[in-house]
Amino acid sequence: MKITSAALLAALAAPSAAFAPSSRSIMHATQSSSSVALLSTLSPPERVAPDAGYVPDWEDRVGLTPEEFIQSDMSKPDLSGMWECPLTRWDSDNIDVKEAQKICAQQPHCPLEMRATPEDNAKGAAYFAENKDQIRADLLKYGAIWFRGFDLMKSVSGNREMHEALGLDPCLDPLHSSGLRKFASERDALYEEVNKPSLRGHYIGLHNESTAKRTAAYAAFVCFQRATEGGGRFLVADGAAVLAELKPETLEKLYNRKIRISVSNLDIPPSLPGVVKEGIKGLVDVAVAPKFDMDLEMIYESDGKPGRLQAVETAESPINRHPVTGLPVWFSNAHNHARKLRDRRPCGVPEVGMTEVFYADTMEPLDLEDCQEIKRASEKHITALSMEPGDVLLVDNYRALHGRDVFQGDRFHAVTWFTWDQNEAWRGDERRIVEKNAFNQAINQMMDWLPKDFESNQS
Repeated sequence: MKITSAALLAALAAPSAAFAPSSRSIMHATQSSSSVALLSTLSPPERVAPDAGYVPDWEDRVGLTPEEFIQSDMSKPDLSGMWECPLTRWDSDNIDVKEAQKICAQQPHCPLEMRATPEDNAKGAAYFAENKDQIRADLLKYGAIWFRGFDLMKSVSGNREMHEALGLDPCLDPLHSSGLRKFASERDALYEEVNKPSLRGHYIGLHNESTAKRTAAYAAFVCFQRATEGGGRFLVADGAAVLAELKPETLEKLYNRKIRISVSNLDIPPSLPGVVKEGIKGLVDVAVAPKFDMDLEMIYESDGKPGRLQAVETAESPINRHPVTGLPVWFSNAHNHARKLRDRRPCGVPEVGMTEVFYADTMEPLDLEDCQEIKRASEKHITALSMEPGDVLLVDNYRALHGRDVFQGDRFHAVTWFTWDQNEAWRGDERRIVEKNAFNQAINQMMDWLPKDFESNQS
């Protein structure tokens, strides 16, 4: 699940945390934090820019103006009635963790970089049609492909030509109604990525675009405009590489105990009578949670804070076999959602949207040591992409994890999610649930009202 489900309880209540100007608004990608210890939470910890294993240089390629790149090809059919996001394919039982690590250690580097030649650019969409089979095979092999320097994808219309030439079939975001994404071009099935001014100071940790219930099969992230004042690198890491990197004892522990993720907080006065608290819990459970198409349990005080009501996902394994290749991979959003990691890096999310990761068997938050190991193993394998206009990162969403650096100024990246185009049973027959739209739009408006730079310190 991406960033946070801040919108879940915001429909009922405003955030309880006070907002203060962010003390850090841009990540210096080359700065190392490996020597900085994760301190205790007795006082607010120092916020440090996360690491990245590989940081490619910028090339300062020129794009189109917003008025030019946003134009849709009106001669093409409207894709707004796209498929619903498919159900998550779980195959996580009886995995030999040590053997899985050996296999994952043999996988090639992710992402594969494919740089356009003048001849490639001259072909336009024909390049992708001619190389469709090889590109689709490479996507399974490497987990992600960085198309670099292609002129075709500098516009909304060209980006659509690209993924249509590859035979990809668009679907909804797993949390379409969460309000954290809105369409850049609805008729082209293109969501605006997280470019909101209110969230530009928020570092998005590694995650699959997934909930315990729904997961997109593939994604195409496109850059139309890089951040005008710095930052905004797109992050990608191979789930196989992360699995191979983790300490075996940590991996075994997390796999055996499983995890649960809380996606939102609502702080209720602890002194309220129990019957009132239960009434609020029931209201949230019945009136709001179902709109998010997630399997959530409303639990009081799971993180130990008196009066706090949290929406918690069902238990899930942090390791999952890839539905097509069968390769066991790290398939977990813990790097993004663990509170002990969020509180130690640039974070611009109000308290209502702060998340936490628990051991499923005890509902205790992940301890500091396990969080530190997830951080180390994940960030060692991050490639902090210098995506420029026309660049696309094609992602196998069951294999590769993604995220985003903080940025300054204006930035326009977008994404299209895809379902299983070669397996109708996995795709399902659900089309877009139009009733989600009004709620989506209302939450998007609320998010746009938030201060442009804020920070939650509740550790």
